[in-house]
Amino acid sequence: MAVPVFRFAPSPNGPLHLGHALSALTGFDRAQRLGGRFLVRIEDIDVARCREEHIAGIFEDLTWLGIAWEEPVLRQSQHFAVYARAAQWLEAQGLLYPCFASRSEIEVGAAAGAVDPDGAPLYPGLHKGLPRAEIEARMENGERFALRLDMQRALAVARERLKGAPLTFTELDESDRPQAIEAHPELWGDAVILRKDVPASYHLAVVVDDAGQGVTHVARGRDLYQATGLHRLLQVVLGLPEPLYHHHRLLADAEGRKLAKSAGDTGLAELRAAGASAADVRRTLGLGS
Repeated sequence: MAVPVFRFAPSPNGPLHLGHALSALTGFDRAQRLGGRFLVRIEDIDVARCREEHIAGIFEDLTWLGIAWEEPVLRQSQHFAVYARAAQWLEAQGLLYPCFASRSEIEVGAAAGAVDPDGAPLYPGLHKGLPRAEIEARMENGERFALRLDMQRALAVARERLKGAPLTFTELDESDRPQAIEAHPELWGDAVILRKDVPASYHLAVVVDDAGQGVTHVARGRDLYQATGLHRLLQVVLGLPEPLYHHHRLLADAEGRKLAKSAGDTGLAELRAAGASAADVRRTLGLGS
C-alpha cells in the first residue's frame, strides 16, 4: 500500500492565525496516525502580495506547533513554467479561451444575483465567442487577458473520460470514513485558469502541484469544499490522480465571521509572544495536548 502524503499549503500574504493552525495540525496529526509523509507548500503565485518575512514566519510558527515537514519546500512562484505547460495543453484541446473583460464589465454583465461559490459575480461569457481576428488584434495592442475554462466543453470531456459515470470526489469524515460526493464544477461557470496578472491561478496550480508531489490526502478548510468540484474536473481532464479530501470545520469569531488574515485576526506569533504554548493552541482548537 502506498504511503499517504499530506500537505499544508499556506499563502504568505500575512501571518498565520488559529485557523491555519487547525488546518496544519489536522493534516499533520492524520499523517502521523497513518504513518504518512507531511509536506509544506508555499502558495505564492500572487507575487505582488506575498512577502518573504511571512514565509519565514510560517516556518517559525509550524516549528513552534511541533510540526515537522519534508524538504525541499515547493514554492509555486518558482513553478510558473509547469502551470503554463498544463494551461497550454488545455488550450490545445480547445478548453481555454482568452477573456479581456474587466472586473467592472463582468459585474455589469452578470445576471442579477448570479455568483460563484466564492460570492463573485458569475462570468456572463462576454468574450467566449470573440472572432479570432479580434482576439489577435487585441493581443497585438497589448490588452491584458485571462484564460478561462470553457466549462461546457470541459464537462463533455470529463463525461467521456468517465464513460458516463458521475463526477465525484471522496470526502473523509473525522473518523476517516469515506463518502462519495457528487461534484458540481458548473457552479463556477467559465472559471479563470490563468489570471491576467499572474501566469497561473489557484485552481490550476493546486491540482498540478498535488499531482506532481504525489499528494494522496488533502486536509483543508470547509471554505474550499465547493472548489473541490472544479479541482476534480481539472484532474479528470488533465488525467491527474484523485486525492482523498477532508474539509475541516472553520473557526469563527464571536460574530460568526471566519478568521482571516485580511481582518487582522490574532496571529500565532502574537499568541507566542503573549506566552501561549503549542499545547495551549491545541487545547483551544479542541485537538488535545
